[in-house]
Amino acid sequence: MLEHGGRLRQAAARYDIPLDNWLDLSTGINPNCWPVPELPADCWLRLPENDDGLEAAAAAYYGNSNLLPVAGSQAAIQLLPHLLPRAVVACISPLYAEHPHAWQRAGHRLRFLQNATLPRALTTATPYVLMCNPNNPTAGRHPRDVAVDAAIQLKKRGGWLIVDEAFMDPTPEDSLTALAGTAEAPNLIVLRSIGKFFGLAGARVGFVFAAPDLLAKLAELIGPWSVAGPSRVAARLALSDTAWQANARIELQAAAARLHALLAPLGDVSSTALFATLNAAETGELHEFLARRGILTRHFDQQPLLRFGLPANEAEWLRLAAALNDWKAA
Repeated sequence: MLEHGGRLRQAAARYDIPLDNWLDLSTGINPNCWPVPELPADCWLRLPENDDGLEAAAAAYYGNSNLLPVAGSQAAIQLLPHLLPRAVVACISPLYAEHPHAWQRAGHRLRFLQNATLPRALTTATPYVLMCNPNNPTAGRHPRDVAVDAAIQLKKRGGWLIVDEAFMDPTPEDSLTALAGTAEAPNLIVLRSIGKFFGLAGARVGFVFAAPDLLAKLAELIGPWSVAGPSRVAARLALSDTAWQANARIELQAAAARLHALLAPLGDVSSTALFATLNAAETGELHEFLARRGILTRHFDQQPLLRFGLPANEAEWLRLAAALNDWKAA
């Protein structure tokens, strides 16, 4: 899969537009990231340490101490399939493509359930159910009570529910993270990341929440010092900054509503607080139209979907609005 920086460089070369002239809306990353302060010098000089407060800060933020820091949720996506016996995985799709790729590479068989509900996924009787919540790219959501019930139903038949909650931070009340690996849901695995909400994708810090025995196996597979010392410090400070988090949630919800309203005249729109996805017949043509004006969005070929991230400032909002008005007038 081509990461978003690679997509931007590819688009710059294809359309002969300098990189600095692009408005990159192809990700769901908060464009106004948590402001990283100057970090202590010793975090650059010492090997990472597990008693630096990161785990405690994460446990407080997510409401669960059954956790393992990893080098971004991508590390967990690649390794988790190797820790569970090979079986059939029900994938509620479309979903972030790295998930099915990883399970296939590990020898599991996949069953794709297009736009399925969790109750529908349970009827397939597969041992594992895999989903993103909120979903990437459709922005669809599975209600928390339905997801909790799904974990309970899977537990009864010895199965697992694997949930990627990369875009859940703006609505923590909907999260399953606090239940993962507990006595109530020992078969629930939840992936989290500071890349989206905090806007710190470059720090490469994520967390796996699961039963302690599974986390121990994952830790052994990953090996020591998987998250760099400076990244651990930045993540600990960000997770502890409750004032910034509260303000960011308010700002992101307002920005999401603005983006939704901007796109609504063009077709069916579904939104999270970090991106909006347009479902319309001409999304491919719109993607091309915007790219020729230096605005990069994310087009998905499986369905006529076009995903828009949030502009960072008023100038970017006006640029996007002007381009969409030109599209409507064309």
